Amino acid sequence: MGLQAIPWSLYKDDETRFWVHFGLVILGFLLSVITLIAQWAKPAPYGKHEGSEAGNWGPMIPQRLGHIFSDAIPGVLMFILRPYPSVNYAVQKWTSCTGDYIGRLLSKLDPRFICGIVIFVLGYVINRWADYKLRSLRRPKSEDGKVMTSLQTNIDGDSGYFIPRGGLYEVISCPNYFGELVEWLGWSLATWSLAGLVWALFGAATFLPRSWHNHNWYKRQFEDYPSQRKAFLPFIY
Repeated sequence: MGLQAIPWSLYKDDETRFWVHFGLVILGFLLSVITLIAQWAKPAPYGKHEGSEAGNWGPMIPQRLGHIFSDAIPGVLMFILRPYPSVNYAVQKWTSCTGDYIGRLLSKLDPRFICGIVIFVLGYVINRWADYKLRSLRRPKSEDGKVMTSLQTNIDGDSGYFIPRGGLYEVISCPNYFGELVEWLGWSLATWSLAGLVWALFGAATFLPRSWHNHNWYKRQFEDYPSQRKAFLPFIY
């Protein structure tokens, strides 16, 4: 199949599949642009940005409930559209063709798939390590400064904010966002698909402005915040 990206070679004989796929891809791209503009103007009001700084984003709901709503919408839409044969057929064909394409990449040990998976795993490790580092800042410490486990203490963790240090935190403020974007860039390479690329772009539309707001928040809160740190990309941005 060469370097020809999905779906050029999969939709030659079916106009419905073609437009369902490209319609979703175009919608994802437009949502990425809207998300980038909206979050750069005002950070989403959760975590350290919860409050007046974020402006009016509407009524607040619990964070976990918000994740459920945002992640459930595609599945709910597919369920609602099931009675429409053309849409249902297009979705089934798209998923089967994409799965078959990825399977062929894997079975042939395609370099795109292998490199993409390696990049994805690297991003996952960075993301998980960075999240663990942030969580450890909130956990109780012993007299020698070591983090105590739940079996060692009944004391609640600290609810304040601290300057994270060590590893990538020495060069960027948000290695957790950096790692997650690396994950989805690896995924888009491994799948070699426009859908994977749009998902990575949508992630970037969230991570870039969010890291910029976090970086500036840290600098406002801590006078001794390291001046050499960047927001998202080491030594660049």
